[in-house]
Parts: sequence; C-alpha cells; structure tokens
Amino acid sequence: MPAGSDTARTSSDGLAEAYADKVRSELEEADRLLASEALPSSSGDPFAAVMLVKGLPGPAETAGDAAVTGRDGDAAGKALQALGFDPESTFRTLARADRANPDELVYARLRLQVEAVDPDVVVALDSVAAADVAGALGIARLETGVPMDDAGRILLAVDGLEASLDDEKRKRRVWSQFRKLAPRGPAW
Repeated sequence: MPAGSDTARTSSDGLAEAYADKVRSELEEADRLLASEALPSSSGDPFAAVMLVKGLPGPAETAGDAAVTGRDGDAAGKALQALGFDPESTFRTLARADRANPDELVYARLRLQVEAVDPDVVVALDSVAAADVAGALGIARLETGVPMDDAGRILLAVDGLEASLDDEKRKRRVWSQFRKLAPRGPAW
C-alpha cells in the first residue's frame, strides 16, 4: 500500500460522511416546509440513484410506516432490481399528506428533496406524484409511461403502482412503463 493511503481513506470516509450529513440536513429543511404529523417520513439512501415519489399516503403510510415501504415499495424495489438498478440506492418520499396541502409548499419541498439527493432517475408512482414532480421541477407535464430527460435526470411517471398491485392488467401496464428505464453507463 502506498504511504498515506490509510490517511487518504480516512479523509475520504470523513468527507463522504460530512456530505451525507449535509444532505440529511437539507432533507430536514425540506420537510419543515410541509411539517405535518400526518406526513410519513422519507427514507433511503441520501446518495440514491433513484428517487421514488408517491402522491398520497396508502395503507402502509397510514399505519405509520415510512413513505413507499409497503407493498408498493417492495414492488418498486423488485422492478428496479430486475432492470439492473441497485434497490438499496433509492430514496423514497411522499409528496403530500393529503390533498389539502398547498401546492406551493409541496412543490418547494419536493424540489429541495430532488436537489439534495440529486438522483439520476425520479419515478412518480401515481398521477398525484406526477403532477407534483412536474410542478416542483417547473415542467408543463409529466406524461405517464414516457421517460423524460430533465437536465440530465430521467423522469418517469407510472400509472399508479400501488393501485396496480391488485389488478393484473394494470400491473402489466405499470411494469411495461418501468421497463422504459435503463441504468445509464458511465458518462465519458
């Protein structure tokens, strides 16, 4: 081993942890914009390659679980893994606690979350999430099933992942929408 390599590794580990702390702090700041006891916590990798956004709480979130960690979270993880993504490299968030949340605050919070995590891919898991992602990123519309490049980040809206889990035809449609994602190789 070259001289000083342990020092470089320790320094690098410290820098990575400092950056992770910065991202966590930015995510906490974003959550304060829409502070609500009803808003389930976001969770996942602060350096995630993929951000999953769900519009409104489902059964798991209503029961007190973190965002997108129920059946829909499991299904999304399996879909991403089947496509070659690391399912552990995801950040999961809920756009709003209920429909009464002010759009401006929802958009500002979601925009801060996207900027903090800086994922390669953002997947809106339902129509509410698609509208909120579009509003947060200042785009006119996020069309269901059509990947969109937004300044080097791929955005995709799917047709209601959680709702599709009990409807075989819709599940196949959502899976075909997920398949339009493909991990990108190195940008050189």
